[in-house]
Parts: sequence; structure tokens; C-alpha cells
Amino acid sequence: MRPPAAPVPQAASSAAASHLSPTFPVRAPWGTASKLRAWQAAALDQYREQSPKDFLAVATPGAGKTTFALRIATDLLERGVVRRITVVAPTEHLKHQWADAAARVGVRIDPNFKNSQGKHAAHYDGVALTYAQIAANPALHAARTTAGPTLVILDEVHHGGDALSWGDAVREAFEGATRRLALTGTPFRSDTAAIPFVTYERGPDGIRRSAADYTYGYGDALRDGVVRPVIFLTYSGQMRWRTRAGDEVSARLGESMTKDMSSQAWRTALDANGEWIPSVLAAADKRLAEVRRTVPDAGGLVIATDQTDARAYAGHLARITGQSPTVVLSDDEGASKRIDDFADGDQRWMVAVRMVSEGVDVPRLAVGVYATSTATPLYFAQAVGRFVRARRRGETASVFLPSVANLVGLANSLELERDHALDKPLSAAESGDMYNPEDALMAAANRDSKASDGLGEQGSFEMLEAQASFDRVLFDGGEFGTGADIGSDEELDFLGLPGLLDVDQVTTLLKQHQASQLSGKSRSVQKAAERSELEHRRAADLRKELSQLVSAWARRTGQPHGSVHNELRRRSGGPEVPLASVDQLTARVEVVRGWFVGKK
Repeated sequence: MRPPAAPVPQAASSAAASHLSPTFPVRAPWGTASKLRAWQAAALDQYREQSPKDFLAVATPGAGKTTFALRIATDLLERGVVRRITVVAPTEHLKHQWADAAARVGVRIDPNFKNSQGKHAAHYDGVALTYAQIAANPALHAARTTAGPTLVILDEVHHGGDALSWGDAVREAFEGATRRLALTGTPFRSDTAAIPFVTYERGPDGIRRSAADYTYGYGDALRDGVVRPVIFLTYSGQMRWRTRAGDEVSARLGESMTKDMSSQAWRTALDANGEWIPSVLAAADKRLAEVRRTVPDAGGLVIATDQTDARAYAGHLARITGQSPTVVLSDDEGASKRIDDFADGDQRWMVAVRMVSEGVDVPRLAVGVYATSTATPLYFAQAVGRFVRARRRGETASVFLPSVANLVGLANSLELERDHALDKPLSAAESGDMYNPEDALMAAANRDSKASDGLGEQGSFEMLEAQASFDRVLFDGGEFGTGADIGSDEELDFLGLPGLLDVDQVTTLLKQHQASQLSGKSRSVQKAAERSELEHRRAADLRKELSQLVSAWARRTGQPHGSVHNELRRRSGGPEVPLASVDQLTARVEVVRGWFVGKK
């Protein structure tokens, strides 16, 4: 639930900002600092000492970037360094979230400002805008910025590079700002579009990378208990589809295959008409039920590729749980209110496309299903960031993933720090390394091209079958589990992990389940070997008995041995004697015995 309302200061107050929850708009987790967290205090001290025009703070989702920024804003307003505040955020929802937070510390931000107004009302200290608003009229915002000393807070600043026009617009609008504070939880992008007002430094490899002034990464926050550890549960299964050319293809999700084939198998799994999605949603709901035993208001989020899928997944969840989930579609009126209502309530599930992938605070989210075909490192980190905001000690997040190589790689590297690279690595030929034509051919085969079969394109295939099976669990750099059927005891061992466990306890339990499964498989292999040995001996005995019976019948009738064996194969089926199974040999023995007593 949201914290109770407190008296709103009549003017910007650094004292009020210093008492703002480190994770506003929610309560800080039990056991964390009552005022500023250590990283916030250290970053603030560095900012005061340097008094920079530009400052980039990189802090993992859930660490408290909003509180840190507002502490700087109130300090600058009180000292008269700036008289206006402009907040730039990716979405309309985040504009209102910033305005709510600022009001708690006496800074009045207008989140409803429109470009057509030209200037904000006198009773406001500033405005909250989206990056799209800036791109629509950068000259207007440049004039506003230079009309008085202004602090510009660029929230999730990597969006300034979403398009060349956006980056140019942000630079034009805020070049004249007195101070600029850039914030992000994911400082890297998949492209090489430069982010405005970010410093880039060239490394030993010749690649220019973003340089943050202060960094507080996921690994740091995890060690401090500020964020939850994440358990990734991956699901594989058999996929079958028909290509645009009419060919039927069958493959196991996650097995080694070309890029196009992998993409098509992935999309087949996500098809709402297959069995993979409802099976994984049911498993995720079992996990959520277990978490809610100790965290009663824990919620789940399904991230879908598009609105059609989102509605279809919501239908599956309604049938599984008996409750209609909250569906959030970015172009629906009232979507922002539905997110707030879900955040304040105790409903089990929310299904969304992109609106809750970044910056939106729903701290009770504890279980996620990554049911989208988007797989850039940036988007993946933003999506996982929705589940890591800790509220109390021992909470863990559980995210269900398709067993796809690049997703598994991103999950395994979650704790690695990344910077935004402006340059692509040099090719082997450019760098002077040995050129391997086989490697080049393989790379070319795996690249998207116009000549490809278009397997990764929507509408270029028809899903025929999508079965799910449990693959393994990824946690703290380790992999646990040896694969299992949906609904099996082995799968339930992992779905039933208690909802409140510290990192060491999670690791211990996962290792125990792993050992138990391996032990069980070892016993199964041993029993299979014993059965095989017994079958081998039984087959040898039957072949010997059959040979004796055939010889006896040949002597009685004068038929050649080969003719007798051919007749037995005709009646009983199966291959020649050396290749026949125990059942086939047994049937032949019974037939020839019958001949001796007059049965034909």
C-alpha cells in the first residue's frame, strides 16, 4: 500500500526531502536506512563537492533514484542556484509519479503541462514532460529553460537516444540549463545512438563507453538487501509449426539451431492457442500461491508482446485462477489508474504490453512471466527491474522465462555492470585477427537478411503444436534442475520454494532439490540398466530355446530350418531372430510349441 499522506511543505524543503522514504512512493524495506541510504548520501556528498553542470547517476531499479534527485533539487532551490525544475520522463504515468513525489517535499510540479500552454502557471516550481513532448517542440522548451535558472532532471536518460531527432531535441531544449541531473537504471542501449549530456570515454579496445559519475548496481543493492534476489524458472518443450513455404518444422525450444529457427520456435511457444503458454501461466500461478502464503498481497505480472496476446493471456489466467486479471494497454484510457489501483490492491495478476516495463512502481510484484519476443539487454533489464523492489527481508522474485539461449544468457549475467557503448567491436579483418572463413559463413547464416525465410516475422508461420516442460532454475550464477514434466514432483519442488528466504537459504534449497533429482535419476538409470541386463539374459535364453524347438520341428517334418523360421516370422511378426525382442521371441516359442500339440 502507499504510505499515508503527510503534511505538504509550503516551499521546497531539503529537510523534508531528507526524510522522504528512500524508495518513495513506497515504504523502505525493513532494516534499511530511515533517511537516505548509504549510496544516496555518498552520491549527494559527491554532487555537493563537485557542483557539476552535468551529473549522471546510475542506480539499479528500486534503489531510490527519485529520492536522491529530489534531495538535490530541494538543496539547489533553497540555495537559489536554480529557480525552476523540469523533469523529463519516458511515460505519462511517470510524470504524475514524479509530481506526487515532489509535492511531498514542497516542490510543485505540473504533470499536465502541454506544449500549447507555452509556460507553466506561476504557482508551480516547474513541469514534468515526456521525451516525446520535448521532441515535438524543442525550441519552446529551450526558451522556458533559459527564462530562469533551471535544473533539468532527465529520468531514464537513455531514452534521449531513442531516435536521432529525440537526441537532437533534448540537446537543443536543455543546452542552456543551469544544472542537468541524468538518472538511469539501465545505462546501456542496443544501438549506438549517443545519449545527450552523457560523457563517453574510449577504452583500451577503442570503444567509447558511457561514464557515470556515480554507480550503484544491482550487485551492490543485492548485497545491501535493498533489492530482491531473482529466481529464473525456464521452460522448454516441443514446438511444431508450418513455415510460409508450407514446410512443417519440429524442434525443442532451447536446443541449438539457427537464429531464424530459434526465433520461430520462441514465437510458437508464445502463441496463445498452444499449450505452452497456459501450462507456464498455471505453473507461475502455483508459484504465486506459494509466495502469498507468507506475502499475502504478492502480485504477478505477465509481459506480453502485443495487445492481442495480452488479452488472450488474460483469458487463460481467468480460467486458471477464476479471477479476471488487470489488463493494462498503453493506448487505453485509464491505463495509468489501473496500474495505481493494482499497486494499492491485492489482485493476483496484471497483464501488460510495455507500459509497466520501466519506471512504474508496483513493489508487491513478486512473480513475473516474460511472455514477449523482445530480447534486448535494455528491455530485459527494465522488465526484470519491475520485480526486484524489496519491501521486507527475505523476499525473492520469481521470473518465468522461455528456455531461449539469449534470454538465459541475460538472466545469468543480471549482476554484471554494463555501460552504453557508442562503437561496435571491430571485425576480425579490421582488427588484424586471423580471419576464419568458416566462422564468417556461420555468422552470415545466423544474421537476419532479406533472403531469409522470414521465420522471425509475425504472420510468417502457423503454430501447430506447443508443449511445455520444465527445464531448469537459474539463480545466483548457478543452474539447478535436470528437466521435468509439467505437474511432476520435480517441478513442484522448485515451484514450492517458500516465499520468504534469504539468498543463502534459497541456494541451499536449490542444491538440495538438485541433489535429490540427480539421485532419483541415478536410481532410475540403475533400475533401467538392471532391466536391460535381465532382458538381455532372457532374450539369450529364448533364442536358445527357440533354436532347439525349430531343430526338433525340422527333424519331424523334414522342413529346412530357414523355412520354419520364416513361417514363425510370418505368423508372429518382427525381424530375424538376432534382432527380435523378448516379446517377439516369446510369441514364436509359443507358436512352435503349439505345433507339437496339434495347434496350427
